[in-house]
Amino acid sequence: MSRVAVSAGKLFREAVFSSKPLQLVGAVNAYSAILAEKTGFKALYLSGSGVAASSFGLPDLGITNLGDVVEDVRRITQASKLPLLVDVDTGFGGALGIARTIKELERAGAAGCHIEDQVVAKRCGHRPGKEIVSTEEMVDRIRSAVNARTDPDFVIMARTDALANEGIASAIERCKAYIAAGADMLFPEALTELQQYKKFSEELPDIPILANITEFGKTPLFTKEELSSVGVSIVLYPLSAFRAMSAAALSVYKTILEDGTQKNSVPIMQPREELYKYLDYHKFEQQIDELFSQSKEKK
Repeated sequence: MSRVAVSAGKLFREAVFSSKPLQLVGAVNAYSAILAEKTGFKALYLSGSGVAASSFGLPDLGITNLGDVVEDVRRITQASKLPLLVDVDTGFGGALGIARTIKELERAGAAGCHIEDQVVAKRCGHRPGKEIVSTEEMVDRIRSAVNARTDPDFVIMARTDALANEGIASAIERCKAYIAAGADMLFPEALTELQQYKKFSEELPDIPILANITEFGKTPLFTKEELSSVGVSIVLYPLSAFRAMSAAALSVYKTILEDGTQKNSVPIMQPREELYKYLDYHKFEQQIDELFSQSKEKK
């Protein structure tokens, strides 16, 4: 009897409901995804800011498009078996554009996505000057996404940036409307106090809530235990590894330029054999050797 493959969305949901809470780490490329998977994480995240910065050298100001994001999604899902949650900003268009976004993400192997209630000319969620659309417009975005999915387990997560502009009461009322429109999970952005997460979880029971614990932002670096105690189901670290990678790369570049050699940077580098281990390099090499051996035998 053949086994039916479990969808990426189903795997993500299982990871959320079996974890207390789920630690969700960002991977900006395929190799980062491999490292996270082999470290022991249960799910991955692709940040829109990460796509913009790492793949295009651009700021997170809505400059990249659906094709840019989907290409990185494909690379990550082909390299890792972990379910991937994807940041799609405001959805990349109106109702039909959002529908296309969902279909492209499903085809690329994503487990789900989050859509936000900022205007199309969006900003980073932890920067000033954010503007948000009406509740009705965001509800339409959610409905378009829900109606477009072919896998009922594909996760539609609603992100709200309303706290900064309208306060917590309005943000919660918005989220209630987003859930009624079909959103599966919630992402209240840029909260500043643990009690705010508790308020969301109390007002929206049984709905998984994500806490974005990004560095250098509005939200303090709460621990997973602290967040679990106030009802958070998912703790997101969207760019932690990317920031560390970038700092390490900058240090190496400066050392080479200033010292004329990389010798002093070697201790912080990943050894060749460790790279080979994570890539299963020797397994691929063995396959090549076997193919060459078979070719020689036929001659």
